[in-house]
Amino acid sequence: MRVAFIGLKGIPAKFGGVEQHVDSLSKGLAARHHRVSVYVRPWYSGTGRKNYEGVRLVAVPTLKTKHLDAAVHTFLSSIHCLFTSAEIIHYHGIGPSLFSIIPRLMGRKTVSTIHRLDWAAKKWGRAARLFLKMGEWVSLHVPHRTIVVSEGIKQYVRSVYQKDPVVIANGVPPPVFRPLRILRQKYDLREGQYILFLGRLVPEKRPDLLIQAFRALSPASEKNGRLKLVLAGGSSATDDYVRWLQKIAQGDPRVIFTGYVWGEEKAELFSHALIFVLPSNLEGLPISLLEAQSYGLCCLASDIEPHREVIQDGQDGRLFRSEDGEDLRARLAALLEHPEEIKRLGQRASRNVQKRFSWEDVIEKTITVYNEALSGRGPRF
Repeated sequence: MRVAFIGLKGIPAKFGGVEQHVDSLSKGLAARHHRVSVYVRPWYSGTGRKNYEGVRLVAVPTLKTKHLDAAVHTFLSSIHCLFTSAEIIHYHGIGPSLFSIIPRLMGRKTVSTIHRLDWAAKKWGRAARLFLKMGEWVSLHVPHRTIVVSEGIKQYVRSVYQKDPVVIANGVPPPVFRPLRILRQKYDLREGQYILFLGRLVPEKRPDLLIQAFRALSPASEKNGRLKLVLAGGSSATDDYVRWLQKIAQGDPRVIFTGYVWGEEKAELFSHALIFVLPSNLEGLPISLLEAQSYGLCCLASDIEPHREVIQDGQDGRLFRSEDGEDLRARLAALLEHPEEIKRLGQRASRNVQKRFSWEDVIEKTITVYNEALSGRGPRF
């Protein structure tokens, strides 16, 4: 089968949940002897590399601005793809999926994956939100098959559009534990002495809520005095917001901004953190949360629907009331007072996540969707 992926920034994945998803999915398909092409943006993946673990990389130019980057790249990629032999053109994200109408009108087989409800992100203005809502409609009415990554998104689609998409959740790779070397030298991090947030520094992920809750913890105990907060991530067209985060953390050397991390540094962070915190008010099915659980970390997350699909409160993690900074502070403080609870929740999370979120399952289910699209079986959107 010949498959082309459009809509992501690129691979190998450096940051971004969609990029990590396509990275694992495309490699898995290539390993099964499918011919896979991924359209990448030069600023993310460069132009020199043509192949990545059996996956063909197609660098197409774009305009790297907040509002034009994804749209220009997806449009040009869609046109380019018409002149290839791709049997399935797979779009990722509701914005890029707006352009799936181009190959569909030309008689090509298309699939769309909705990773999250992007129009709800506060960084977008009215025009961008309208564009994304149009993309959402197209995602559910134009491609031959539509995939969503969580049950919560499926319920939204059923309620608003009376459609029944296929749920294929994200997967999680086996953890790769690394000794704490690079980050010890850079930031003087110590094993089990830092709280970790990993993700884009954008308003909907609420790292500001975590900074404020962390700084409000009682410094009475020696442990809290030595504890650090590591924010691993960077701007996503949100430079003003990142500057504000740095401002509210100013003067507190315990709060560390690392920028985006990947590879060995990312593995080091996951290998030695005490607690992973994700305070988001908007997600699809966050891969960073799945990764943290795979490393056996105790995870504390807001009680939005996607997080409830991953965490059973009190069983393999903890939830706090979304947008409630005081509840976040209280739940964090309670965990810090009970190290045996941190250990118990992390161990159980590690066991559960590998059973529930396997990339092998994701790949096999996606191949089934492709075959249905090619044969015409199943609902057509």
